[in-house]
Amino acid sequence: MKVWRNPLLLLSGIGVSYLGNWIYLIALNLSILKLTGSAAAVAGLYVIRPIAILITNTWSGSVIDRINKRRLMVFIDVVRGVLVAVIPFISSLWVIYVLLLLINMAGAFFGPSASVYITKLVPPENRKRFNSIMSMTSSGAFLLGPAVAGVLIMKVGTDLCIIINAISFLVCAFFIYLLPNVDESSQEARDRITWKMLMSDWRIVRDFSKKAKAFISIYILFQTAMLIGFALDSQEVTFIKQHLQLSDGDYGLITSLTGAGTLLGGFIAILAARKISLRFYLGVGMLFTSVGYAAFYASSTFLIATLSFMFLGFFMSFANSGYATFFQNNVPVEIMGRFGSVADMLQAVIQIGFTLLLGALIEGISLQMVCFLFAGVGVIVSTILIVSIFMPAKSVYFRETVNISNS
Repeated sequence: MKVWRNPLLLLSGIGVSYLGNWIYLIALNLSILKLTGSAAAVAGLYVIRPIAILITNTWSGSVIDRINKRRLMVFIDVVRGVLVAVIPFISSLWVIYVLLLLINMAGAFFGPSASVYITKLVPPENRKRFNSIMSMTSSGAFLLGPAVAGVLIMKVGTDLCIIINAISFLVCAFFIYLLPNVDESSQEARDRITWKMLMSDWRIVRDFSKKAKAFISIYILFQTAMLIGFALDSQEVTFIKQHLQLSDGDYGLITSLTGAGTLLGGFIAILAARKISLRFYLGVGMLFTSVGYAAFYASSTFLIATLSFMFLGFFMSFANSGYATFFQNNVPVEIMGRFGSVADMLQAVIQIGFTLLLGALIEGISLQMVCFLFAGVGVIVSTILIVSIFMPAKSVYFRETVNISNS
């Protein structure tokens, strides 16, 4: 149990932050709608994060790989906490957008930093279980956050909900502060980030990608299927309201039951971490997630739609846990920040492209047909992924006791 003390401390901090984020997301949507009365203004919130990633991720990886990860994560959470706490006192939409851009730019550092820190903190043989617990923590926040937000908004209003999220960032920062330094032996860089340095770092990522072609092929297939799912997420409310003709209450129930499915999947993934292979988590998890999307957009009733999303949520827990472990075990920890940042930037561009393409096609073709075809492409990509994963030549990338990327 002693070996799990620090990982559980990290999970506790991130879990509090996850819960705060869900409360904040719902409160912020309502706050912006109340401030402007414009659905377009609310939709603008969802464009800010990809923009922040495109601005930041060209150089954030170079910073992440050169400085102390624990201190950086603490600093990021403190900055985000302070900026979020300011939002309720602002009455200008554009000032709020600028604050949200800064918050998301800071957040663009946190994910890659956390990946590097987790890789150094958690031994390879415990990573799959740790990532399963992380997935379940995220699912629990997804399930509880909207419910807690609903109660708090009724009782105390949206402003206090936003303040609660600011506090959750500070609590997360405190938990991370209590964790050990995993970079104590490294020399923190004092050099300025220059164009020459960025070009050198990008070449390092490119050279790694060329040498690890089998890893990159699996990575691209998984991310393609996942990004198709993200694009489909943008149409789920429209499909539920317009095609299935369900009420807001029905939509809330579907969302809650999806969270329950994801939570159950995360719990089973924790229990099965030592019994089921990483290949199953990554490949079968992603295939059944894609099948869940296809079943949802083929549905014509509340029951089928709900069961499809619960099925999807259950297996997405396995897919997310498998992906995180696969990434941590195979990307060299010394370039993980740079690789993750470049990958996130490319994924943001692709996600925007997929979402715009889906929206454009829906204008000329039926919503259900377009979404089902997109989901079908996701199933095909996932099938190719699972065939690729189970090829004997790829077995070296799925060892679970040795971090081959750092050997």
